[in-house]
Amino acid sequence: MVEVLKLGDVDAAFTEGGAWGLSTSIDLHGCDPQLIRDPEMIKRYIDELCDLIDMKPFGEMEIVYFGEKNDNGGYSVVQFIETSLISAHFVDRTNNGYIDVFSCKPYDPELVAKFSKEFFRADDMRVHTLIRG
Repeated sequence: MVEVLKLGDVDAAFTEGGAWGLSTSIDLHGCDPQLIRDPEMIKRYIDELCDLIDMKPFGEMEIVYFGEKNDNGGYSVVQFIETSLISAHFVDRTNNGYIDVFSCKPYDPELVAKFSKEFFRADDMRVHTLIRG
């Protein structure tokens, strides 16, 4: 299921509607197991995403393996950006990924969703966008 705001809707919300921020949550299903289990590939994804949506990283990215390997374990990543943050959590058992992008600077949520799905070679995705403020 993909329900994302179009870039024009996002721009209007910020310029006309007084929006404070934009939040996009992406649930990826059936990701490539090698990609979500490789911290270097996850770092590359965050770096490329920041470039793609013109966000400037703030501080060091943190990537850790979190949880039990046979349960819901997987890599988690947090990257602060000058306008808020990007986070992601991957679950080895299900090969799913859960990505959140929040920023008070507008960006194209459809571009983020498509890039994420393609990068992790996901079978499908569910996307939710929310205008904050």
